[in-house]
Amino acid sequence: MNDFLPLQAIDHVEFYVGNAKQAAHFYKSAFGFQSLAYSGPETGVKDRASYVLSQGKIRLVLTTPLEPSHEIAAHIHLHGDGIKVVALTVPDSLGAFSETVKRGARPCIMPNRKEDEFGEIIVSGIHTYGDTIHLFVERKNYSGLFMPGYKEWSPEFQPSEIGLKYIDHMVGNVGWNEMETWTNFYRDVMGFSQLVSFDDKDISTEYTALMSKVMTNGTGKVKFPINEPAEGKKKSQIEEYLDYYKGPGVQHIAIGTRNIIETVKELQGRGVEFLYVPTNYYDDLDSRVGEIEEEIEELKQLGILVDRDEDGYLLQIFTKPVEDRPTVFFEIIQRKGARSFGKGNFKALFEAIEREQAARGNL
Repeated sequence: MNDFLPLQAIDHVEFYVGNAKQAAHFYKSAFGFQSLAYSGPETGVKDRASYVLSQGKIRLVLTTPLEPSHEIAAHIHLHGDGIKVVALTVPDSLGAFSETVKRGARPCIMPNRKEDEFGEIIVSGIHTYGDTIHLFVERKNYSGLFMPGYKEWSPEFQPSEIGLKYIDHMVGNVGWNEMETWTNFYRDVMGFSQLVSFDDKDISTEYTALMSKVMTNGTGKVKFPINEPAEGKKKSQIEEYLDYYKGPGVQHIAIGTRNIIETVKELQGRGVEFLYVPTNYYDDLDSRVGEIEEEIEELKQLGILVDRDEDGYLLQIFTKPVEDRPTVFFEIIQRKGARSFGKGNFKALFEAIEREQAARGNL
């Protein structure tokens, strides 16, 4: 089939935050992101400040408003620090905008050209779940660091990278009975297909449950799982997220690494906290997942989970929320052939999340 929306990559992810300068320091110090570019009053932008960080193929943009009446300030007041923009690299931004709007997308940013001495970038945007937007970025005629309006940012303080390579997938949480609406959106409006689905029998514990479908573009480079709550005895992690974020939004970013053991050791050494998995998870790991290259004892010490599918196996671990509202967190993942999402780990993972919910009084 003709791919009417050829997506080349996740271009960048933009967080709206209360203090971008401090948030940038956190992601540099804790996650090893590198300083790349800056936009603000010094570059002619008077209403906001933005810091761009990079590592591997990942770009994070951290943006804060400079006036309390700004729409970004309203977003932060409602949601707390959170992900506003999931930007996608496309060969034709105008075409991407036209094709998605024609299929029912709600326009957000009309196609516009940004230029400087390094060339031009064309951007456009559409709304998706909650207040999240997709930006279509055409950068084939641009050779600068990031975008027009940004200058190089190279402070003296620059901690080393920790081996993060690419965004594997990004998970969105939506409200009750909204999963079908948004999976249909990605299918009908953006040309995605369903890779896999999980129901409340797959993702449940004694107390809570959720439903999930994974949508992917034609090349498989962009994967967006969509979660909704399911009925359970107590409040699920999705309900807790929706309560604190005040609506649908991006729950977590899964970042790929080529050596999860080294990456997790570095993250722990820099103060990143991970969900606790009981050591009995590892008692029968070898019989559940078969032969793996890693030492089970080392995985046990670090709390890294393992799962296998017909293509191979994967290793994964989840941080605690990275801000005071229990909303956004990160997954670190290493794939060794597996194309799945760790179905065999769901019970252990969600029981770990429930322990955190109980500590907050929200289970």
